[in-house]
Amino acid sequence: MRRKLRSTLSSAAVVGLLLAVLPNAASATPSRGVTGVTIFEHVVGDTDYVLREVTIAPGGTTGWHYHPGPVYGYVKEGLLNHYDSSCASDGVYRAGQVISEASGPGYVHIGRNLSDKPLVIEAFYQNPVGQPLAVDAPNPGCPFE
Repeated sequence: MRRKLRSTLSSAAVVGLLLAVLPNAASATPSRGVTGVTIFEHVVGDTDYVLREVTIAPGGTTGWHYHPGPVYGYVKEGLLNHYDSSCASDGVYRAGQVISEASGPGYVHIGRNLSDKPLVIEAFYQNPVGQPLAVDAPNPGCPFE
């Protein structure tokens, strides 16, 4: 009985892992030219508060993604071109400006640095504990990544 239970649980875990990983791995749009440094991280209750400095190299992109929790950003240097899943620009943000991003798979978006200078953003995440800061998503049909 114990052996059968262990075998069933192991099989279920493998199937769950394959279902969770394989579809996204095949269609996700990876970031290019993005680096990040965590400045601050603190958990309060079921929320993980994280402050990161994110740098996107000239011509770089975040790749299509969404966030499990809301994100607030401050453009420290450069120019951020931001697009939603309709392929439309939903903002161009310059140094000194702020941006907020909604959470959940209903808000797939991409950030691009179309300039010839680095883009630096201070990003503040209010994330559910145990969740990644961003979840890769497939290109929703836009002619760019």
